[in-house]
Amino acid sequence: MMMNASRTLFWPDYRTIWRWHFFAGLFCLPFIMLLCLTGSIYLFKPQVDHWIDWHYDHLAGGATHSTPVQEVRTALNTVPGSHFLAYELPKTTSSAARVIVDRQGTAIRVYVDPTSCVVLKQVPEEERFERIIFKLHGQLLLGNTGSIIMEMVASWTIVLIATGLYLWWPRRTQDLAGVFYPRITRNGRVRWRDLHAVTGLWVSSFLVLFLVSGLPWSFVWGHALARVETQFSRLTSVPDWEIGAVSERNRIAGRPVSPQHIDTMPGMDMGPTAMSDSPLPDNLNRVVMAALQLGFPAPVLVTPPSAGETAWAVRSDTQNRPNRISALVDPSGSVRSVHRFEEKALADRVIGYGVAAHEGQLFGKANQLLNFLVAAGLLTMSTAALVLWFRRKPPGKLGVPSVDPSQKIGVGAVVVLIVLGLLLPELGASLLLLCLATLLSRVVSHRRH
Repeated sequence: MMMNASRTLFWPDYRTIWRWHFFAGLFCLPFIMLLCLTGSIYLFKPQVDHWIDWHYDHLAGGATHSTPVQEVRTALNTVPGSHFLAYELPKTTSSAARVIVDRQGTAIRVYVDPTSCVVLKQVPEEERFERIIFKLHGQLLLGNTGSIIMEMVASWTIVLIATGLYLWWPRRTQDLAGVFYPRITRNGRVRWRDLHAVTGLWVSSFLVLFLVSGLPWSFVWGHALARVETQFSRLTSVPDWEIGAVSERNRIAGRPVSPQHIDTMPGMDMGPTAMSDSPLPDNLNRVVMAALQLGFPAPVLVTPPSAGETAWAVRSDTQNRPNRISALVDPSGSVRSVHRFEEKALADRVIGYGVAAHEGQLFGKANQLLNFLVAAGLLTMSTAALVLWFRRKPPGKLGVPSVDPSQKIGVGAVVVLIVLGLLLPELGASLLLLCLATLLSRVVSHRRH
């Protein structure tokens, strides 16, 4: 009796937890299902990109071969009013040259036949298929507004997981069926309940890792983390991850920014003045030869010096971030310096491992398969939840779980919510708004009576 009383004082009633789980699910599940579908597609970005560009990586060879400078000039002539942004090293000797130019702040990828120097295709970077999927997955195609919404979803999904585990926890001795494996041979509600609860148990830990590894890329949480890292590590450049809606033009340019600008620069357009507007120098050929000899993991981008600098930048943009490496190359083709992943700040390394695992690239195809199974489990769990809801709710009503007469939250729950609210600012702000709305509704109800 004493233990039950202390538990009631410390934690909310079962029905209160169920109500929180219900409302959190009502808000999060549509977004979770969207994340499962778009995330599953983005998991296979290397394969999808390879399939889309297959034709441009299997060109017929010729007796002559153009130089990088000729290919870049062809691309610039094809896109009037543009200037050179980056040159992507060809994957094979049969690959088309990829030249990325900047026209009024828009990055455009131009495919040039290295034999005839004829333009085969041009496409804005923001309109490439996997880029659209990326923006839909993390920003709902709404830029920073969508990033904030998805950050709110991530915050409440953590509440959804915590309350779901509380509801799943066995309250009496029973066999493992319905606890650790679903009773799929049973009919009706039992089967759907197990598909929801048991599947949720097994995928919840992976889901937490996905949410945590995605937060540094969100607009609010990412900026806060960047400021903290700046204070502790005294960075001389923007953190090595995208914060909010970053244009492909800025990401490809990869220009450093001083720490005092970190509050305004991440996620903002750097503008065309960040890139030198000087004519394309012939030493690009020597820089590309040096870059090929470095053997960095593909794709490898070569970007020209910014205004006032002389060294060219060569960097790997592989999705497996721990394998990323960059170098500064002099116009003569000599390598000035090489910068490796292990030399980055601690936060950059931790986030790099997290993002690589999140995108299914940290440990090859096994990582892709694991993430795909988690996404399939989340989709199954979400579908089962919707089926249970539609079966349970009365016609024309939401079917909200009944309120506990005591309406006690519990000291433990208050502490947990305060901690989560401090760690997740959007969750904290929304909880304050919900508290205010509840108080106002009680005042209005009291006055009516």
